[in-house]
Amino acid sequence: VQLQASGGGLVQPGGSLRLSCAASGNIFRIENMNWYRQPPGKQRELVAAITRRGTARYTNPVEGRFTVSRVNAKNTMYLQMDSLKPEDTAVYYCNADIATSPSDSWFYWGQGTQVTVSS
Repeated sequence: VQLQASGGGLVQPGGSLRLSCAASGNIFRIENMNWYRQPPGKQRELVAAITRRGTARYTNPVEGRFTVSRVNAKNTMYLQMDSLKPEDTAVYYCNADIATSPSDSWFYWGQGTQVTVSS
């Protein structure tokens, strides 16, 4: 099983980016999916989470600006980031609870994608 995060880049303050996280491999079912980020010199932190049914939650710094979504048929999760601020600069990682059989599941991490917000 692999998670592939993509969509990062350089954007000006106030701009937008859309990240994608695609899972591939021997996948039976994907439960919760999450976005984390790690700003320079800081610890990794949770940004947003979404259940299989689509219930989303956000941490305070991104509430109202970021939107997490997923397409179960494509094993893919998205993060729409609007009104970006310099403090959103970080490496963004996706994480998912993936079952490879009815009785076997594990949390997998993607490789990270760099988001830089700067003028």
